[in-house]
Amino acid sequence: MAVFVTGGSGLVGGALVERLLSAGFEVRALARSRQAADHMAAVGAIPVDGDVFAAGTMRDAMTGCATVFHVAGVNDTCPRDAAPMYRVNVDGTRIVVGAAAAAGVRRVVVTSSAAAIGEPPGGLADERTPHSGVFLSHYARSKKLGEDAAFEEGIRRGVEVVAVNPVSVQGPGRAGGSARLLLHALRRRHPVLLRSAVSLVDIADCTDGHLLAAERGEPGERYLLSGSSGRTTVLIAVIAEVTGNESRPLYIPRWLVASVGVGGAAAARLLMRNSELCPELLRTLLHGHRFDGSQAERSLGVRYTPIEDTIARAVTWYREQGLLGVS
Repeated sequence: MAVFVTGGSGLVGGALVERLLSAGFEVRALARSRQAADHMAAVGAIPVDGDVFAAGTMRDAMTGCATVFHVAGVNDTCPRDAAPMYRVNVDGTRIVVGAAAAAGVRRVVVTSSAAAIGEPPGGLADERTPHSGVFLSHYARSKKLGEDAAFEEGIRRGVEVVAVNPVSVQGPGRAGGSARLLLHALRRRHPVLLRSAVSLVDIADCTDGHLLAAERGEPGERYLLSGSSGRTTVLIAVIAEVTGNESRPLYIPRWLVASVGVGGAAAARLLMRNSELCPELLRTLLHGHRFDGSQAERSLGVRYTPIEDTIARAVTWYREQGLLGVS
């Protein structure tokens, strides 16, 4: 009943650690900082000092575990220097799978990303959608290469590797990343938005997907975790229905963002070190994402939370954290 988890101090990894502990597993959690180690110990896990490059440390800690959950990774759409992200997401993933093989672990569940699908613009993508060959960001490319590395190392070393590919994870505990779209829409009477397509999955469903992938996933397969896909306008309508928010969004013309915004974002990155805009982010927003997560329902037994419930849970947590305020 022992499992090994990387990335336990993050949103997805933390939720997974808590669920595993509540199910009675002994959880050994990799911790690359004292703060992370203290947190893992506080929730009941056994902290293992090190990072994804500490192959020997991980091998020793993984010994006796039936499953490894590799959740750790760098998630940054606008990195100033992408090299560390590739090192962690690609090289680190290969090292984790290799350490699991050396420890005699049977199965590794790798947290990939829906960004690794690489679907062409438009339409509804699934696990079998051919990659377009175009990467919208360094993050998307690093996750695709990391996923490929995991499968290759698993085949080479005789380890069962299963990938889960979550879309944008939302719910209690998420305030950064893509959750900023929800907070932006909730905080302002006239949020400035772009008409696009978004896919969301509840943090609880994402956690279920990891556990079910460990139990029922086919080696060498990937499973998209996507509970809801639709237009930005639909998401705003759901927020209004759930919260009574009466905001009136101002939608920027797509042609304006495509022709001026991408170049402007590049200039902003050059002129302002703290700019949160970058060409990769705008390209991703213009592209949009619609994913079909039904394979995880059919094959793993994932049951998705209605988007209205996810938004309601997220908003309740935002309020508890003092993150809301209309302007």
